[in-house]
Amino acid sequence: MSMTLELLMRAAISIVVIVALVRINGLRSFSKMAGFDFALTVAIGSILAFIMTSTSTPVWIGPVALVFLFALRHALARLRERFDWGDALDNPPVFLMYDGEILEANLERTRVTRAELIGKLREANALDLSKVRAVILETTGDVSVLHGDAVDDLLLEDVSWGNVPARN
Repeated sequence: MSMTLELLMRAAISIVVIVALVRINGLRSFSKMAGFDFALTVAIGSILAFIMTSTSTPVWIGPVALVFLFALRHALARLRERFDWGDALDNPPVFLMYDGEILEANLERTRVTRAELIGKLREANALDLSKVRAVILETTGDVSVLHGDAVDDLLLEDVSWGNVPARN
């Protein structure tokens, strides 16, 4: 079989396997809801690239590795639910700003620069810092900006105060 034909076959097999695994595992397959989700998504991408470009390894090795990673993701999610391992697998969300005040100690702790914080505030259309109720570095690395007149306490549940004293 020519190398081009083999690479096309590998790409087709990879796509079929990924689509099947996503259908079985659900839409969370490529979410970045937790740190381990991100790590597994990167690993899946690496395996896909390897399957499609390596002709020195049997074609069945890649799909087996993909099935293993999807099974691992599923198992970790179940174990997290059952044994509350969220703290061991994820960093907690952390306040970067609260009630209009930038929490410099938490910026330093999380290695987020003031310029990055200001950029996220602009992206969120925060026009008045005194109306920013909270800026939170989420477990996924995303930054949430909550601004307006008030914020429901449920939205701030389990957010870490990091290196600053908690405020009530």
